[in-house]
Amino acid sequence: MDAENERLRRRERELEERVAHLEARLEAARGDGLRRPGQGQQTSAASADLLFTAAEKTRMPQIITDPGQPDNPIVFANRAFQNLCGYDAAELIGRNCRFLQGPGTDPTDIAKVRDAITGRRDVVVEILNYQRDGTPFRNELYVSPVFGPEGELRYFFASQLDVTRFRTAEGVLAESEARYRALFDAVDSGFCIVEMRFDAAGRAADYRFVEVNPAFGAQTGLHDVVGRWMSEIVPGHERFWFDTYGEVARTGRPVRFESGAVAMGRWFDVHALRVGEPEQHRVAVLFNDITDRRRAETTLQATAEEKTTERNLVWRASRDLLVVCGFDGLFQTANDAWTETLGWDIAEVEGARFDTFVHPDDLDAVSAAFERVSGGGVLADVDVRVRTRDGGHRWFSWNAIPTGDRFYAAGRDVTDRRALEEQLRQSQKLEAVGQLTGGVAHDFNNLLTVIKSSTDLLKRRDLAEERRQRYIGAISDTVDRAAKLTGQLLAFARRQALRPETFAVNHAVTAVADMVGTLTGARIRVELDLPGEDRQDLHVNADPSQFDTALVNLVVNARDAMGGEGHLRIQLRRATLIPAVRAHPRRRGDFVAVSVSDTGSGIAPENLERIFEPFFTTKVVGQGTGLGLSQVFGFAKQSGGEITVESALGDGSTFTVYLPRVDTAASGLVTVEPEPLAEGHGTCVLVVEDNIDVGAFAEQALRELGYSTVWVTDATKALAEIERVPFRFEVVFSDVMMPGMNGVELAGEIRRRRPDLPVVLTSGYSDVLAAEGTHGFDLLRKPYSVADLSRILRRAVQKVPRGHDPLAG
Repeated sequence: MDAENERLRRRERELEERVAHLEARLEAARGDGLRRPGQGQQTSAASADLLFTAAEKTRMPQIITDPGQPDNPIVFANRAFQNLCGYDAAELIGRNCRFLQGPGTDPTDIAKVRDAITGRRDVVVEILNYQRDGTPFRNELYVSPVFGPEGELRYFFASQLDVTRFRTAEGVLAESEARYRALFDAVDSGFCIVEMRFDAAGRAADYRFVEVNPAFGAQTGLHDVVGRWMSEIVPGHERFWFDTYGEVARTGRPVRFESGAVAMGRWFDVHALRVGEPEQHRVAVLFNDITDRRRAETTLQATAEEKTTERNLVWRASRDLLVVCGFDGLFQTANDAWTETLGWDIAEVEGARFDTFVHPDDLDAVSAAFERVSGGGVLADVDVRVRTRDGGHRWFSWNAIPTGDRFYAAGRDVTDRRALEEQLRQSQKLEAVGQLTGGVAHDFNNLLTVIKSSTDLLKRRDLAEERRQRYIGAISDTVDRAAKLTGQLLAFARRQALRPETFAVNHAVTAVADMVGTLTGARIRVELDLPGEDRQDLHVNADPSQFDTALVNLVVNARDAMGGEGHLRIQLRRATLIPAVRAHPRRRGDFVAVSVSDTGSGIAPENLERIFEPFFTTKVVGQGTGLGLSQVFGFAKQSGGEITVESALGDGSTFTVYLPRVDTAASGLVTVEPEPLAEGHGTCVLVVEDNIDVGAFAEQALRELGYSTVWVTDATKALAEIERVPFRFEVVFSDVMMPGMNGVELAGEIRRRRPDLPVVLTSGYSDVLAAEGTHGFDLLRKPYSVADLSRILRRAVQKVPRGHDPLAG
């Protein structure tokens, strides 16, 4: 920039010399020439015409002022000056040039010009002026006085040099250099400029540091390097660095690389490019010390390689089936265990669908598992049968974890485990059957003993009427006990035909609580924790009789556990969760929970899983059958609920029965005792019973009660009788368990053909009733009394609307 200014000044002096030479020639030609200034004069005198002509012709901005006029006004401004300031000649002539100054003009510069004018001497000053539109411009002003022939002051000649663009460029350059220096000093990266030295063969021999930034030392560990050669600072520096920087200096192609400087014990990330003139052989280097990162990467790479090797070895050595499967359902990769365990080639597995090798019976479970893992869920312990190449199947327990667009799955062969589990189940089943058989035999032999003894005594001819009635009563009571024992067994097996209805549990518990004191005795303190009487939301749909029996069984069990003395608590509440129990997951819902707690001896941990087995008991012989808790278990399960137990030795036990809560029953129907039938009423009953003894007894009993009967042994014959003589029968009395069509199916068919013909079902055991219920038909449980038989048939007949004309259909 200074060189450019100097060039312009030199050009200006050349022009001034040419103007002076021209003035001399003109003066000589006209005889009115210039003469040298006298004593104290600073410039040559010239004629006005010559001065104005020269000023007009030059391309430098120039003005002439007349100090002989007031305020030294401008009397001439050439075209170049008008272009510089934006004013035309008419606007300039007659005004002092100070009007070009403005707020940014330095007063010191103004004073210099004023003093020169006053002292009639030359002055050179750089001053800030303003154009017509207000734009500032900086010009270098040259002012000289012009004297007349007699030495009088004629004019002031002012030449201008616009240096605005030079000063602006200098400012930008200075600002740029300041920013560069600030960045140079503040950047954390190392930076240096090196000057290469080449040998006679043109190969880079060394380099010298011209400039370094403050971070250079921190990045390299080298200090005081400016002006020194690298071979002197690090004698063993690798040839690679000299060759690389030499190539950049020679070709001008920048490079970016990472490399280690072994002699320095460091790794660097380097960016190098040529700066300055090519002849200077200078290279700018920006770099960062990445030694720690490289060490970490090396460690990480070594660890990754180790893990990869380890994974590959596990993949190859694993006896589990390993597979990678995409969410499109296709196997992407499989391990060698597929070949070694199942016989499939890897090529047959890869690309196959996830269910290709699955047993047909397990397809639904596998599809559900695939949906779960595809949705982002983790799969755990899903047992599936997988087909072998020879057509067999083996059990595998699968675990899977999804990631990205695929999941990784591992299947462990559990065929032997499943076989052992099945053997264990069979063993446990046989043990339970043995216990059940022994228990049933023991209890029924006791009952049969009473019945047999009573019947033998009844055969005595001289038996008094009072004793005869006693023995008959003993037989009747024993039959009821046998029926109760059978009901408990069926309840545990969930084969009892329940008669559910909606009832308020709090009322049922209150009713049972009235007899709890009688069951427990005076030494047991009974506490009831029941909700307020205004609670209307504790209703369930279950068999109320079975519920009462279950609650009594729990109370009796608690009484026996406390040895007849302690604290018994019955609590009723709503619950939203059944906890996980007996391998079943926890279950959310709306339940009514009834808890019976005692302060007894508690239950040993090894017995907690067995207490609900039939005939299992820790009581001494004669104190219990082992069927009480079995009945509670079966009732809760068959009613859609659950039973849990919390107990510890010495801390008592708490049994909780959970039943699904239902809305309050809307029906207010009351069971009405049917009216007795008149003597010789002759109501016609179709008896359907496949057992000869039971059928004959039922027919005989009905006839003695005044009924007219037709007895058939299966459903097909029953339908034929109904069709043979239409509207003959007023009620059908059918067993449920029969060969061919069962009683429930028969009742449904009769309802379809003859909706006006009532059907009463009877059964002592039926898995059909346990699973499906009675479908709205009346049910009489076996064993039944003659009175119960007559009552249920009368009720069924009286349900038919009076005045109904059978012939009308």
